[in-house]
Amino acid sequence: MTTPSAPLSVSLVNGSFEAPVVSGYEILPDASQPQAPKYVPGWRTTATDHMVEIWHTGFNGVPSTDGAQSELNANQVSTLYQDLPTTPGTKLYWRLFHRGRQGRDTMALDIGPVNAPVEQGRFTDGNTAWGRYTGTYVVPAGQALTRFAFRSVSAAGGNQGVGNFLDGIFFGTAPLVELSKIAVPQGPLDVGDVLTYRVTARNEGGGAAENLVLTDVLPPHTTYVPGSLRIVDGPGAGAKTDVRGDDQAYYDDAAHAVVYHLGTGASAVAGGSLANTAELPGGSTIEYRVRIDLAAGGTRLVNTASATYENRLGEQPETLIATSGETATEVNPAADLSLVKSADVTCVTVGQTVTYRLTVRNAGPNRATGVVVADRLPGSLAFLSAEAHPGSWDPGAGRWTVGGLAAGASATLVVRAKATRACRLRNTATVTGRELDPVPGNNTDGVVVCVDPTPTCCDPCASLGSC
Repeated sequence: MTTPSAPLSVSLVNGSFEAPVVSGYEILPDASQPQAPKYVPGWRTTATDHMVEIWHTGFNGVPSTDGAQSELNANQVSTLYQDLPTTPGTKLYWRLFHRGRQGRDTMALDIGPVNAPVEQGRFTDGNTAWGRYTGTYVVPAGQALTRFAFRSVSAAGGNQGVGNFLDGIFFGTAPLVELSKIAVPQGPLDVGDVLTYRVTARNEGGGAAENLVLTDVLPPHTTYVPGSLRIVDGPGAGAKTDVRGDDQAYYDDAAHAVVYHLGTGASAVAGGSLANTAELPGGSTIEYRVRIDLAAGGTRLVNTASATYENRLGEQPETLIATSGETATEVNPAADLSLVKSADVTCVTVGQTVTYRLTVRNAGPNRATGVVVADRLPGSLAFLSAEAHPGSWDPGAGRWTVGGLAAGASATLVVRAKATRACRLRNTATVTGRELDPVPGNNTDGVVVCVDPTPTCCDPCASLGSC
């Protein structure tokens, strides 16, 4: 598979003579007369009257191969042509369908500079079936404008002005899919936030991109949001949402990727056809959402989409690759802090010492900064001493300043206080940090200590009030 470069896009206008719509047959002005009420876009003729003959499919029993069809000569023997801007060195593909009218007709295909196009081949077909012909043409150096022309050679019955039907004509560059990608919102985001990715596929080449399949591997440490697949084909088209694995868009859990079969005719098993941007200005856009996992805290989510598609303009299909630019989303650090508080005894008498132990842990994924524990002692306890590892304890404020705490690390504080009156003591501590805490429910813990007026605590706290 190859990644194509980007020459000047070339594509015929009105290659299948779909415009204007005709009934039966009509002889109409060519593209040199756009002021006419009805004319044939794209095509010009060397006939002095500048008229082109268009047949509707089925007229006089002649079916088209692609919509309407044209007869090479209208009122005069002439050449039907288009002049197209081209990039020297570019490989152009051509395809055409040819058929006789009254019998076997012959025409020539000329391609080259506008003042001297070169014959590429002659095609002779009867009036019972369409002949299909393909080929390639490399634009020579210095040729910025190239003529693509059909010239009448002969017709059954001897009248060159009658015959040589044409249809399904293509002349232009290979398909060239370009992917653009954005992430919404831009960030930075927090762990647990939902991020939306949007990718637009546009065909900036000449021919249609066939079997277009877009794959987007989710960034590490993100989880696909079920039901968020969305496809929008072209401007004004309806959105398609699907989470099943049997339709044109699905999530592949094993590959940790979303897969989209894009374009007209896409199915559960294959991609469809994406016309060039002249025919489908909006391109084809996909969308899906991911939730940011805890492990992504403090990282950068980088994501790139890719697509495979086929160029079927030549004799053998050629598989090509398109890749989007990177999207990068910063994720704010996160630290899961937890606190456990205990007391050495839960029943004391007035005058005895109560020893509290506090343990703070950081489960990560990132270093916690500005870690502080709020733990104000009840008024019925008289502070004696404290040991903090690390940090410092302010007994007046009831504040333990821990500072920074690495992921996986822990800190301890031991506080000693003397009970001054009988009551039921409930003491609670809470830890906080600057970073998002994804599990805030484990940040607070408390312990109850009963201070009994007598030395014996047979029924702790049974008759004590809180203090």
